[in-house]
Amino acid sequence: MGSCSMWAWPELLVLLSSVWLGVGSAQPTLPGPTHSPGPQLKFRLAGYPRKHNEGRVEVFYNDEWGTICDDDFTLANAHVLCRHLGFVAATGWAHSAKYGKGIGRIWLDNVNCAGGEKSIRDCKHRGWGNSDCSHEEDAGVICKDERIAGFKDSNIIETEQSHVEEVRLRPVVSGARKQLPVTEGIVEVRYKDGWAQICDEGWDSQNSRVVCGMMGFPAEKKVNRNFYKLASKSQPKQKRREDVGSKKRLFTERQQLNYRLHSVSCTGTEVHLSMCAFEFYRGNASATCGAGMPAVVSCVPGPLFATGNAHKKKQRHQQQGQPRIRLKGGAKVGEGRVEVLKSNEWGTICDDRWNLLSASVVCRELGFGSAKEALTGARMGQGTGPVHMNEVQCLGTEKSLWSCPFKNITQEDCKHTEDAAVRCNVPYMGYENLIRLAGGRTASEGRVEVKRGSKWGTVCSDGWTTKEAMVACRQLGLGYSLHAVTETWYWDASNVTEMVLSGVKCAGHEMSLSHCQHHGTSLNCRNTGTRFAAGVICSETASDLLLHAPLVQETAYIEDRPLHMLYCAAEENCLSSSARLANWPYGHRRLLRFSSQIHNNGRADFRPKAGRHSWVWHECHRCVRRGRHYHSMDIFTHYDILTPNGTKVAEGHKASFCLEDTECEEDVAKRYECANFGEQGITVGCWDLYRHDIDCQWIDITDVKPGNYILQVVINPNFEVAESDFTNNAMKCNCKYDGHRIWVHSCHIGDALSEEASKRFEQYPGQLNNQIS
Repeated sequence: MGSCSMWAWPELLVLLSSVWLGVGSAQPTLPGPTHSPGPQLKFRLAGYPRKHNEGRVEVFYNDEWGTICDDDFTLANAHVLCRHLGFVAATGWAHSAKYGKGIGRIWLDNVNCAGGEKSIRDCKHRGWGNSDCSHEEDAGVICKDERIAGFKDSNIIETEQSHVEEVRLRPVVSGARKQLPVTEGIVEVRYKDGWAQICDEGWDSQNSRVVCGMMGFPAEKKVNRNFYKLASKSQPKQKRREDVGSKKRLFTERQQLNYRLHSVSCTGTEVHLSMCAFEFYRGNASATCGAGMPAVVSCVPGPLFATGNAHKKKQRHQQQGQPRIRLKGGAKVGEGRVEVLKSNEWGTICDDRWNLLSASVVCRELGFGSAKEALTGARMGQGTGPVHMNEVQCLGTEKSLWSCPFKNITQEDCKHTEDAAVRCNVPYMGYENLIRLAGGRTASEGRVEVKRGSKWGTVCSDGWTTKEAMVACRQLGLGYSLHAVTETWYWDASNVTEMVLSGVKCAGHEMSLSHCQHHGTSLNCRNTGTRFAAGVICSETASDLLLHAPLVQETAYIEDRPLHMLYCAAEENCLSSSARLANWPYGHRRLLRFSSQIHNNGRADFRPKAGRHSWVWHECHRCVRRGRHYHSMDIFTHYDILTPNGTKVAEGHKASFCLEDTECEEDVAKRYECANFGEQGITVGCWDLYRHDIDCQWIDITDVKPGNYILQVVINPNFEVAESDFTNNAMKCNCKYDGHRIWVHSCHIGDALSEEASKRFEQYPGQLNNQIS
């Protein structure tokens, strides 16, 4: 029997998840010109859940371990710290105790490195131990997984790996290895260069819940332990088959068991197994489990990942009615800004006290596993509408976020710059193994190649748009689509020449290109050959445009404009088709005019698809603000008058007269303006205002009869420019037109209301007078 040691809980949290590293001989700590040498520094990575090259940074100074505050933290700081830890550089950093709160002193605050310093001592900071932070602000780093050549850990406190990083479910039923997702199997943890098992003595459903959450599943279910016990016994192959019958057949290959953990005790709310109490086996532990066996877990998949009709039918039955929570703006499945439904209106959650426990309740409620990250500071873009909740404090056991304690807030308490978001654990589906990029200058661009059966091939670019590129980038795990490329001759760096997929048409939310409509085996492509193969350029961030709905409502009015003032508008096709039959220049057109204020609430600037070399010069417009200018997008917005049943009775469209920053939020600088052939775009945190008195900022309603209608405005209607969320690009208003006057009211972003409220809006019976209640 191998010996085991019991550790006290506070020590266990540190030892579980820490890689302790001192300053190595290949990376000496050199004092800066103005610093005395001081006591020797040691560094380690700690926290959970994490990999070996990331974690909370802890510093050993003055005979005591402590943390670093995230105030003013930068990537340059992370570079210096990662070199201390033996890695060549940093790839990122984390704030707000992403890897859990440390204990003890907060040694450094307001650290300001240039990035090239030999030691953290050489960086500016407030002084050792001088901090106004709490451990909720502990900084972490993500280091490039490449060690400094010759780096030696001269201060290794722990000689044996004593933490849990990777966990997997190993299926032991024949055929299960090929079926994804894996929902049932033996729990194994990464140990040295292989995998080890966990003794199931004392194993309970709370432990299973934690493992299932890590695997991306919202719940666990009871498993037939006796069935698996047969697999761990040395029985003849024929005997084993007789015991389990024809219902299931176990793998016949025998695996040597290597137990690593025992006495696991979780509460069920942990997001990672490393957060649970447990003990390590020491020495030769292959036969130490006694009467136990390897821990086995069976998980219940969420609706998106359920396989089989029974599963899906049960999920549908459980999900009757509209959900009261959703994720918006995320590039991948299972991530996004958290939005909740209250009083028939969708709103956001303020990030005060937002943590992994509350984030995990959100993730499980939506059919995913536990939370990987609880994101603050509108990291998934800013939402709109009310902020419904603040200081959410879940225990982690709640079935719904609405069951957690929270505070109702006023507008002064929180702004949308504080919107909370999550990244959830989702089941491994292997979709990324069926797609790759070839020939690009970077890993995030190139010609798309997909695997169909056993064959790799290209994708026909006929009909290849931003929506298809969005799905490709999601499947690749590379974020959002920046550009959908239809000619890729300059990326022809692969020996793959055969086309294997054509007719791809995606809605934009799919997890894989194979889930989109396509021609199947009946390939049909107008432009064959690698020159016209589909390609993508992906990005970790994207813009997100939306219209300020109240301004439309406040500025809408009717103008009868003389025809002799509309020659330019006619040239731009901004009038209805009947205008061609008018008696020019006599008479007039009736125009519904309003202002548009278009905000960029995303995480990247909105830039026109066309480069400035292809912008079209227009000197016709005599508008108040923009005058003569270049058009950078043919159609930037659609304006429509619809009947309640959706029939279009009038329409308008407007090219991007020019995209520029009219105004910006506080502390955001303008970057784009139209004057002097300037760069066009809308900066994050800024908005572009098209006043009601600009040409084409209208709908020609000359031929519209009196009645009740819906005014609809859609930004970026042809998806020419990639955004993180297209569902908020439409705005709708109710309007009553009596032939002389028009009343516009109830303006809102298209997905801002509940399904019930949206139906009431569309069934609007009209106004009996001009009093809007």
